[in-house]
Amino acid sequence: MANVRGTHSGLSGRLRTPNRRESRRRHPTGGTPGTWLFLAAMIFLARLALAQGKPQVTTVDPVSGKVNDSVTLTGENLGKESVSAVFLSDDNTDYKATVMEQAGGKIVMKVPQVKPGDYHVSIQVGDKIFILPLRFKVE
Repeated sequence: MANVRGTHSGLSGRLRTPNRRESRRRHPTGGTPGTWLFLAAMIFLARLALAQGKPQVTTVDPVSGKVNDSVTLTGENLGKESVSAVFLSDDNTDYKATVMEQAGGKIVMKVPQVKPGDYHVSIQVGDKIFILPLRFKVE
């Protein structure tokens, strides 16, 4: 332990540097400050990893067609492990499309039996259906 004489009038006489054991004191909330920093970093990285695995559809080609035509959706994370179904949706109903081909970057679907009109493209992820901002026009 190092002792240093104080020269400033406000010091009481001795200053000491903490030993190793004292420098590892626990944070008032229960863990060391390094532990909390590590946990915060892990939560941040886990959120990034989950966000990167979320399915995203970026294009619909063609943007219009007839019942039973093939339509290709392209994007990211569109494999069977992520997207379980594809729909054309109007304000009231989701019409399930037949998936002809499915891979990580694309889904080829067959236009379901629906009336002519504009429809949103929707995907099912788990037990939820997400209506995308992409549209398809059935002629």
